[in-house]
Amino acid sequence: MTIQTTRLRDPAVRAFVAAVNAHDRQAFMELLAPGATMADDGSDRDLDDWIDREIFSTHGHMEVDRESNGGRALIARYSNDTWGEMRTRWTFTVEDDGKISRFETEQA
Repeated sequence: MTIQTTRLRDPAVRAFVAAVNAHDRQAFMELLAPGATMADDGSDRDLDDWIDREIFSTHGHMEVDRESNGGRALIARYSNDTWGEMRTRWTFTVEDDGKISRFETEQA
């Protein structure tokens, strides 16, 4: 059963999912701490290149099935125009100011 985005526990993660699903690059970028990093399947990636290629130019979309670690870890069905739908795991590092300094994703 999908968890509604508005019911996700962590405010930064909730805003991240909402920005992805709304295809709102500006809102997404405002969530990130300066120098934020990310990894995909265990490898660090160039953040700007990755989000453009995997989210915004390919209509990325997340349907969250489960959350843990206070809402900072998700299991979601992620889809985009390149890869279709896949079951994914997402983890987030959120700083005291509420900005995301790192996120990691991989197939679940």
